[in-house]
Amino acid sequence: MPLVPPGRVVGLDVARCLALVGMIATHALVTSTPDGGTTLVQSIAGGRASALFAVLAGVSISLMTGGGNPPTGKAWKAAAAGLAVRALIVAAIGLVLGSLDTTIAVILTYYGVLFALGTAFVPLRARTLAVLAVAWCVLAPVVSHVLRMGLPAPSYDSPTLVMLADPTGLVTELLLTGYYPAFPWLTYLLAGMAIGRSNLRSTGTAVRLLVVGTVAAVLAKLVSDALVARPGVMDTLARTLTGPHEPGGLADSLEHGLYGTTPTGSWWWLATSAPHTATPFDLAHTTGTALAVIGVCLLLTRVLPSVWAVLFGAGAMTLSLYTLHVVLRTPAFWPDDTVETFALHVAVVLVIGAAFRLARRSGPLERMTAHLSGNARRSVSG
Repeated sequence: MPLVPPGRVVGLDVARCLALVGMIATHALVTSTPDGGTTLVQSIAGGRASALFAVLAGVSISLMTGGGNPPTGKAWKAAAAGLAVRALIVAAIGLVLGSLDTTIAVILTYYGVLFALGTAFVPLRARTLAVLAVAWCVLAPVVSHVLRMGLPAPSYDSPTLVMLADPTGLVTELLLTGYYPAFPWLTYLLAGMAIGRSNLRSTGTAVRLLVVGTVAAVLAKLVSDALVARPGVMDTLARTLTGPHEPGGLADSLEHGLYGTTPTGSWWWLATSAPHTATPFDLAHTTGTALAVIGVCLLLTRVLPSVWAVLFGAGAMTLSLYTLHVVLRTPAFWPDDTVETFALHVAVVLVIGAAFRLARRSGPLERMTAHLSGNARRSVSG
């Protein structure tokens, strides 16, 4: 078996590895300075690493379901069955990890919900998916803002097994009020699916992703900053700021980020672009950065792909290594927020990823998920 299996796009593995390391950084390093500002790691990875993770989930869905030739009819049903099983497995792992004693806002349960939602869009082609992603980016936060006006405050905790006792509350958090709300975050999935339906081996595709992503990210920030700077807007936001926020108040909270969504006391909140707010500008900015990173990774790995595949082998088994990282953040292992802890976590995932790549093996959770979802797909296809 070759080091890089036929059909595998190494650039995507590199992007996944960067997303994983970025999330480890936000978990294991201090994200606030003593005076209440943001650290360099928060400025770079805050909100962007998890968005890249979600966009790449959409890319994976498309690649698992035909790439540029989306399935229809019975093939679509078979693909949907496989994705549904995958969604259940990932969500279940997320609930278990959320029940552990860590400070991490575990993403996997939300990730599973995104996989489930993605089944409805599997038959669509790249152009349609891209248009839907833009529309969802604009409209979903507005709908979420209206719906959340009548919902109870979120728990601000990771979804856990205990929450299964309150299915309505759990679904509400997973879709609308949680740290990674799946309803507006479907923007990321749709954008990723559009990428996965494109020709990822084309230099033109990589360049377009880099250019479009960079322009979208910069424009979203500039327009958002201009709107928030209008007279009276900051006063309105400060007056309606609710829920957990930075000790320094509104300015520090907008720089550091919120907890998945914005308060609903004013429509001006939708003009902000702070990390983890799921506003149109936050979604546009972080989708843009994700596209740019993927474009750069696709371009870089056109040279010496085997070397990239080993060095960033962790990107081929992110489910297993993210799970390991969360376990290692429990009090029994390396829970401290220090540079040494970060270095240990990164070293572990990179070494394991390289070893599995050299051994031509996929991660244990990846193998289990592929086996069970493959059985479901084959049973439906007959």
